[in-house]
Amino acid sequence: MNKLLALLISSAFATCAFAADPAAPAAAGAAAGKTAQQTRMTSCNKDAAGKKGDERKAFMKECLSGDPKVSPAQQAQRDRMKACNADATTMKGDERKKFMKTCLSKK
Repeated sequence: MNKLLALLISSAFATCAFAADPAAPAAAGAAAGKTAQQTRMTSCNKDAAGKKGDERKAFMKECLSGDPKVSPAQQAQRDRMKACNADATTMKGDERKKFMKTCLSKK
C-alpha cells in the first residue's frame, strides 16, 4: 500500500512538471509583454550604437527620460492647452467642450 501511494504521489509531481512548458510562456511573453520602458530601452540602445562613456550616458539619460526634443509649434500648442485648461476649470460638460474648441482654435 505504501509503494502504491508513493507511486501515485511521484507520478502526480512528474505530470505537473511535464504539463507546463517553461519555454512557451517565455517566448510568447518576450514580444507581447514588453512595457513601454522596455521598448524605449531597446530603441535607445540601438540609437546609442557607437557612443561611449559620458556621451553614451548623457544620450541614454535623455532618450530614456521620454522627453524628446519638442518643436516650437508643439510647445506653442502645449502652452495653449495649459492656458485653456486653466481658464476652463469651473466649466463642465458641453460648455467646457465648446469653450476648449474655440480656445484651442485661436492662433
